Amino acid sequence: MKKGTRRLIGGLAVAAGAVGAAGAYLRRKNMAAQQTNRKQAGDVWARPGMLVTFRAELMPGRDRQDRTFRIKELLPSGRVLLDAVDGEHAQKEFEPLPNKRRAS
Repeated sequence: MKKGTRRLIGGLAVAAGAVGAAGAYLRRKNMAAQQTNRKQAGDVWARPGMLVTFRAELMPGRDRQDRTFRIKELLPSGRVLLDAVDGEHAQKEFEPLPNKRRAS
């Protein structure tokens, strides 16, 4: 192959790689923006003032009433601060919220 042909093929390969990388970057950026919009829409598992109950395995020997606390603040990480308990707590530490479906 001639020297000019090699340069042309090499330049095309570099250009194709750059286009592919730019496309992947833009897709990833767009996907992150969609996820941010979805979270801002209020789709969270808890809200301030809600009552949540710790799983029985985490507080053995206590009744349900003794394991129930009110949420003081929802953190950006998805964790919560409780009124009477120190520390941050994750959703998996609590019993699942009951599904309240309306009868049609």
